[in-house]
Amino acid sequence: MKKILLLATFLIFTCYACAQWQLTSCPYNTSVNCLASDGINLFAGSNIAGMFLSTDEGSNWTAVNNGLPSTTLSVTFESLVISGTNIFAGIYGGGVFLSTDNGSSWTAVNNGLINIGVNALAISGTNIFAGTSGAGVFLSTNNGSSWTAVNNGLTSNDVLSFAISGTNIFAGTDGSGSGKGVFLSTNNGSSWTKVSNGLPNIGVYALAISGTNIFAGIYGGGVFLSTDNGSSWTAVNNTLPSLNILSLTISGTNIFAGTLNGGLCLSTNNGSSWTVVNDGLGSRYVLSFAISGTNIFAGTDGGVWKRPLSEMIIVNINESNSDDFEFYICPNPSDGKFIISSNDNENSIEIYNVLGEKVFTSTIRNPQSEIDLSNQTNGIYFIKIYGGQTVITKKIVIQ
Repeated sequence: MKKILLLATFLIFTCYACAQWQLTSCPYNTSVNCLASDGINLFAGSNIAGMFLSTDEGSNWTAVNNGLPSTTLSVTFESLVISGTNIFAGIYGGGVFLSTDNGSSWTAVNNGLINIGVNALAISGTNIFAGTSGAGVFLSTNNGSSWTAVNNGLTSNDVLSFAISGTNIFAGTDGSGSGKGVFLSTNNGSSWTKVSNGLPNIGVYALAISGTNIFAGIYGGGVFLSTDNGSSWTAVNNTLPSLNILSLTISGTNIFAGTLNGGLCLSTNNGSSWTVVNDGLGSRYVLSFAISGTNIFAGTDGGVWKRPLSEMIIVNINESNSDDFEFYICPNPSDGKFIISSNDNENSIEIYNVLGEKVFTSTIRNPQSEIDLSNQTNGIYFIKIYGGQTVITKKIVIQ
């Protein structure tokens, strides 16, 4: 009698005992509205304490405010972007500032900006986009030396967020009336089309893109997903503790949402469900994110917090085999070279690191196949194998 295939599915948290968020030495009595990293240097822009730089993954911070407006309540850093050796800071109440020497000095680059309330910045090749309050979108093609308004088709002048994928530029807006939502430009901002079908008429505070998936963080509406370039949107709020979304970031297949009062949430299944990952986090207002190395940094109303990504990644593990489909790994742990055994003649496999990044994919056509991950760093990896209608994921340790 044929046995029924039963796969025991459970959640594995790759975390350590007492693992939790750690407060860095970046001033903890201020709100950190924006973070940016080039892989070595980590910048944090605050609301009243100015700009800070860390070159050691957040262990130490140095104020880098030379040339920036004086740090008063009317000057708030809202956006940071890095392109090569150029660092651009968007300041609400100060416009755009550029540093070419790792933050040692800053210069205002506001020629043509008719509104210096800059909420968002984005870079696409040699094009820099600035989203403002009250004046829409501005474009610079010369490192900010001059700016031109590019608002054709925009029905809201309050631009809060950007996301770029190839030649597609998405802008999230706010403002009064029904004109707010998400807008798309495919011609460097020369024209915009509203792509908000299914979105509530609420401010779009954050946008993030992963492949063909576009996520919109709505303040008061939660997270929405579009898989058709913004033509339609669906709410993906199951188990979200707060619908007030302030920030979004993506690392591999992991989506992080920063909320007002609800802290930080993680989804590994495109928003179908969310898990709160607030252990040790001393603030529930998560305003900004940065991924640097293997760490994630959260800018909050109480400074910058740090945590290794590997402590929070959640993976669906199906460890059970059956008479229909069998899948084994040997040896495990491994030095990077191991054998996958299967009773199917052909299987597709994908291997992910703890950041959720796919590091290997292949089709194996033999009962036993050797896999070589010796070029990868030591750590935990997840092997997903597709056998007929069954998908099984197992964990392997490379050491």
